[in-house]
Amino acid sequence: MNKFIYIFLFFLVSNSLWASFLYIPMSHDNQQNHLKAYGIVYFALENGLKSKWLLNYDGGAFLLENNEAIEQECKIRGVSYQIISEVKAQIILESISAPSKNQEAIVLEKAPKIAVYSPKDKMPWDDAVTMVLTYAEIPFDVVYDKEVLNDELLLYEWLHLHHEDFTGQYGRFYGHYRTAPWYIQQKKKQRP
Repeated sequence: MNKFIYIFLFFLVSNSLWASFLYIPMSHDNQQNHLKAYGIVYFALENGLKSKWLLNYDGGAFLLENNEAIEQECKIRGVSYQIISEVKAQIILESISAPSKNQEAIVLEKAPKIAVYSPKDKMPWDDAVTMVLTYAEIPFDVVYDKEVLNDELLLYEWLHLHHEDFTGQYGRFYGHYRTAPWYIQQKKKQRP
């Protein structure tokens, strides 16, 4: 009987030692593509996986159960990641849970349905939010006054408000493309 207990304990312990996690760092030094990394987490949530968002740890890193499809997607999208053991993951989580640290592990369980409140007749670079979500490969719908007045916001879990690009990129794009034929045609269509 003792022999079976030892064998059972051995398999129980060895299984947890060999289990692995996909760790996606988000610090400037460790992540080569921050926006695509958010897209990877969204992709994982869409595919029924859970993630832990490690707030204030390594730039807000993510911890997911290791999955070959997610690992392949990281490679395709150019997202930096590491495969870590369950023991290493537990050490990170215990470190975060220390009361003396301003850190937290937030469990993400579901990909939210996202809407961006933005005018429909804008140019692609007029809205930094839609540019970022598109680049990150995170799906979203654009809603505006009509949808808000028709109570369509109830269909979404996350609403992001349109805002101008305060980085100065709009000026650079406008300066470069303002004489492009397709831009001139688009602006003519918008005039009453």
